Amino acid sequence: MSRKLLIIGFVWPEPKSSAAGSRMMQLIETFQLADYEITFASTSSRSNNAFNLKDIGVTQVSIELNSSSFDDFIKALNPNVVMFDRFMTEEQFGWRVAEHCPDALRILDTEDLHCLRKGRHQALKDNTDFNKSYLFNDTAKREIASIYRCDLTLIISEAEMDILSEDFKVDESLLFYLPFMFDYIPSDTYSELPAFEERNYFTTIGNFLHEPNFDAVLHLKKNIWPLIRQQIPDSQMHIYGAYASLKVNQLHNSKEGFIVNGFAESASAVLKKSRVCLAPLQFGAGLKGKIFDAIKNCTPCVTTSIGAEGIYGNYQPNGFIENNPHAFADRAVELYTTKVLWQEKQKFGLDVINERFSKRAFQEVFIKTVLDISIELYERRLNNFTGQMLFHHSLQSTKFMSKWIEAKNK
Repeated sequence: MSRKLLIIGFVWPEPKSSAAGSRMMQLIETFQLADYEITFASTSSRSNNAFNLKDIGVTQVSIELNSSSFDDFIKALNPNVVMFDRFMTEEQFGWRVAEHCPDALRILDTEDLHCLRKGRHQALKDNTDFNKSYLFNDTAKREIASIYRCDLTLIISEAEMDILSEDFKVDESLLFYLPFMFDYIPSDTYSELPAFEERNYFTTIGNFLHEPNFDAVLHLKKNIWPLIRQQIPDSQMHIYGAYASLKVNQLHNSKEGFIVNGFAESASAVLKKSRVCLAPLQFGAGLKGKIFDAIKNCTPCVTTSIGAEGIYGNYQPNGFIENNPHAFADRAVELYTTKVLWQEKQKFGLDVINERFSKRAFQEVFIKTVLDISIELYERRLNNFTGQMLFHHSLQSTKFMSKWIEAKNK
């Protein structure tokens, strides 16, 4: 008999719009390979970019916040595993899952550490170095509490595994490193894609609902692109991304070669025509989907230490890592104008994906871990006293606030 998985999504997955959407599709695929019957539920409204999960055999259900209708739904479904998409959904529905399906394994998929992204953003605003005083923010208190209340938490970046174990002292038995997972890419892929001479512009891509992406484009427009244009006057910078707002579109300036194109139906189609990908991220967390898209299309990339975090390990990057705007611009120009260097760098990324982000390296181990924890669930929870304590105290306020709202809305 197949096991049942309920995923409670913060949003409906949009793999063409965001790395988070692609990540969710990878998780769904992994559970389907293990013969799980999957239901995806969310309180959010579906956009035109949302993937139709019915097409791959996943049941889609709309659920309500602060409503006992969810209690009836989950009791009838009776899942073996419940996965929360980001800590906010665990706060909203975790107590209901625990109350009505106490034997279900509870997994938290962080996507990235929200407290880390928020702390880095505040440090940037304050024009100062990021430190623990920025990391230990109010979001961290909520996020770490959510990690303790769950039986297992998926962490997408090695850097975030280190932060959780070293700075927050979270027991590593509660964490599982599960990054992006990709099929093997043949080492000669670059020879099948457009050559140096066939690629004509710089590109960046990213969902504009994600604050780090807009900040990076603004930083690019103000501080980096003018330096590049001084050296390559006829060059063009093409900006792609879903949900471009008025403030994004206002950055468009064809005379300056700064072209805002909006949503790209296919990131690969865009990147394989581009000579260099630029990702000047100044804050953020997790793994950056745009860099993996660039690697897969053999498009060399210039990024920052924030953009590169958790990706390359001991391998050479498929380009350069620079934080200073002048150095960033110089490296971008060097890559764009030097064919031999460009060809050298475009080959480096394939080993990074094949050796560090292979599906084969993670899928089986993850599913086995889920099964092992399910068998030892009672013992595991008994040893996680902090999690039980947080369930007793923290979620009581969430529970009764939700019940009060529900009663008020009747």
